[in-house]
Amino acid sequence: MESADLSRRSLLQAPAAALATTPAPFRWTAAAHAIDQAHSAAPRNEERKISFLSHSEAADVEAVAAQIIPTDDSPGAREAGVVYFIDRALAAFYSQLAGDYRADLAAFQSACRADFPAAASFASLSSEQQIAFLTNGGDQTPFFNTTRLLTLLGMFALPSYGGNRNGAGWTLLGFEDRHAFSPPFGHYDRDYPGFVVDTVNNK
Repeated sequence: MESADLSRRSLLQAPAAALATTPAPFRWTAAAHAIDQAHSAAPRNEERKISFLSHSEAADVEAVAAQIIPTDDSPGAREAGVVYFIDRALAAFYSQLAGDYRADLAAFQSACRADFPAAASFASLSSEQQIAFLTNGGDQTPFFNTTRLLTLLGMFALPSYGGNRNGAGWTLLGFEDRHAFSPPFGHYDRDYPGFVVDTVNNK
């Protein structure tokens, strides 16, 4: 992984390839179903807080996410609160991954301490040191691969899922949340007979 690969532009060109090579729990149908369940159950206007990860774990996860989608002239993963999405995902709709994820994180942290014995954690490293560790194999670990997927989901999913704070991910994509959409949405559904337009409520 070159430093340029950490740029936002490079990352946004890769989601389809990344999703195609991820383990079965991340397949589109499973992801959509699990996240939809979580969205339906999520309390509205809930203050974001960490509940599954420890403070040190959350700090390292956030630091990795911030290298995956860094901050430049636009908000990155840190400003979007991606770590809160990841924490909620592991506690709820991706709870089946929680044990492996925590073990993979511990292995990632152990490898980081081996490379930087004077550092307290990955999060405590400078950005340059973090990139050096990632380019030296840290980006090939199971922890990084899972975090990359969760970071993408947390950056661009609905804010009510825990991430995408203030629509930061949508702003990055140029997406406007209009709150109401009318079918047909594309050529694939223009002839679908199930749509009933509600002219009273404009739906």
